Amino acid sequence: MSTISLRTPFLKNTNKESTIMSHLKKYHGIIPAFYACYDADGEISPQAVRDLTQYFIDKGVQGLYVNGSSGECIYQSVEDRKIVLENVMAVAKGKLTIIAHVACNSSKESQILAAHAESLGVDAIAAIPSIYFRLPEYAIADYWNEISAAAPHTDFVIYNIPQLAGVALTPSLYREMLKNERVVGVKNSSMPVQDIQTFASIAGPEKIVFNGPDEQFLAGRLMGAAGGIGGTYGAMPELFLRLNQLIEDKELDRARELQYAINDIIAKLCSCHGHMYAVIKAVLKINEGLDLGGVRSPLSNLVETDQPAVEEAAALIRATKETFL
Repeated sequence: MSTISLRTPFLKNTNKESTIMSHLKKYHGIIPAFYACYDADGEISPQAVRDLTQYFIDKGVQGLYVNGSSGECIYQSVEDRKIVLENVMAVAKGKLTIIAHVACNSSKESQILAAHAESLGVDAIAAIPSIYFRLPEYAIADYWNEISAAAPHTDFVIYNIPQLAGVALTPSLYREMLKNERVVGVKNSSMPVQDIQTFASIAGPEKIVFNGPDEQFLAGRLMGAAGGIGGTYGAMPELFLRLNQLIEDKELDRARELQYAINDIIAKLCSCHGHMYAVIKAVLKINEGLDLGGVRSPLSNLVETDQPAVEEAAALIRATKETFL
């Protein structure tokens, strides 16, 4: 579709565009990336998954991004990921927008997870490129389209995270993927905020761009992201909900102040020997009473010397809430 046809309000397109925009509305706003939930033996804890899902419902977020990076998907089996999604859906179906990340290195396993996600009634599936081999663009497109074909009645979100996947979503690859009518947009976790403008400009209002880097949520929204999917949202959902509302209300000076405060929290969450997600889970135990376990090896769990920083992070979140809420 040409840029002119997207931006010119021809009467014949009004109803179509209105329908598309209405469909995309469920993806707007704050969508936390769901954390992996383990029991004392390091196995998936269905009860902890349900507890965390209810926590997010109670906080008032728009939806959840399940089995992505924050969910430690790369260190989980296909069966692990099925168990997680089944328990999320048991609590959240009809209450939250659910995007299930289904990518595995093999197309076969990805298709199994895609079909499973569709059978549970998720709103969308998502996938990064297959990692390790540096695939050409046509192979990445084939991989994504094969996954999408396994869930033929479900929206598809491209997950662009080149710093971890090793390959980036290019404008030419995005244009190729837009030929698939199930593609609704991009979760953009690349660091240049200009990428959000690029993807928003290519597809126009008929597709959505999610801001990925939490540290630049404000910038991403101003550059065209309609919402965000983030790995630290879960530690402080009220703060990101407030930040999003300040942007909607055009209180940008206050929004910048809150973004700076959030970034200070993120820096503290990343200051330990243990991996950031181990820190976040410990913070959630202190502030919210949630027991989500640790992280799965080879991610590093907390050590004793991390405890002061964990407590400082928890306290900083509480203090920031008092200031901005």
